[in-house]
Parts: sequence; structure tokens; C-alpha cells
Amino acid sequence: MTRGFYFRLSANKKKIILLLASGVALSLAGSPKSYFKVLNSAAEEWRRINRNTLKRAIKSLYRSKLVEELDKSNGSTTMILSERGKEQAISFNIETMQIKKPKHWDGKWRVALFDIPEKRKPAREALRATLKKLGFYEFQKSVFIYPYPCANELDYVIEFFRIRPYVRTMLVTSMDNELHLKQIFGV
Repeated sequence: MTRGFYFRLSANKKKIILLLASGVALSLAGSPKSYFKVLNSAAEEWRRINRNTLKRAIKSLYRSKLVEELDKSNGSTTMILSERGKEQAISFNIETMQIKKPKHWDGKWRVALFDIPEKRKPAREALRATLKKLGFYEFQKSVFIYPYPCANELDYVIEFFRIRPYVRTMLVTSMDNELHLKQIFGV
């Protein structure tokens, strides 16, 4: 149940949890190059968060018990991920992510559309590859379809590749080529 809770958090709260988890990624970095890549990426993301929004999000994270305060001997306080927060941060892994298929299809199609600029081509290609790996059907070059609930996973992928402004998602109740799609997905 915790996995669902994590994705009811705002985008900023998710980002804070993932940034705090980047400390774990630093400890797992196998090479100095990987270490500095994680470090630079995390620092850049911290700078992008509005300070007032950050304060409100942190207060809310404390209330939800996803972060904890650690009082240092020098009088300073450090914010760290709680065990529950760590579980949330690692509940999705871009490399091993899978979408759970329910027993019964709800009759709705999940559509991801994107128009990612050429300067972000690596992110665009990574998104395409990830969606295909997750089992999405490539309807057009920048339109992918999936029959099962996957909002949480899509949210994570979009945040992971930092492409939120370029991606739209839709929940569609019918399509003119639905029979073809049902055959593809076996629904």
C-alpha cells in the first residue's frame, strides 16, 4: 500500500524524496564519474525548487513520517529519509519497473503523448524505450497506449527523465481501432 501513497504526493514532495534518496545513490556509485554525475544532478534539482514550496513540502513530509530530523552534536539539524521514506524512494526502479495487470480490464486506455524538443533527444529516446519495455503499444512515434492503470509508473518515468513540460497523459474510454488494440493486448 505504501507505493500508492507515495504517488499521491505532489511533484515537489516526490522530488524531495528522490533527491534525499540520491544520497543512497551516491553510496552505491561504482566510480568517481558516477558519483559526480549523481551529485551534480541532485544539486541542480535542489536549486530548481521554489523555497516557499520547499518549506511547505518538507513540513508535510515530516507530518507524513517520510522524513525525519536528525539532531547533530554541533546543534544543527539534518533532514533524512525515514525507513518509510526510503521504501517510497526505491519502490520504483527505472530498470526493473513493471506494471501490475489487474484481473479485469476496466475498459479504459491510458495514452501518453509527447513532443520533446530536439535538444532533449536522449530523454525522448529513453522515454520511448522505457514505454516499450513497460509494454506500451507505439500507436505513432510520439503516442503510446496501454490498457491498464499505470499513472504512478508514468508519473515516475516522466519525473525521472525530467520531461514533465513535454508529456501529456490521457485516460480514454473508446477508440476507433479498439478491436485491433484489444487483440494486441489480449483484453
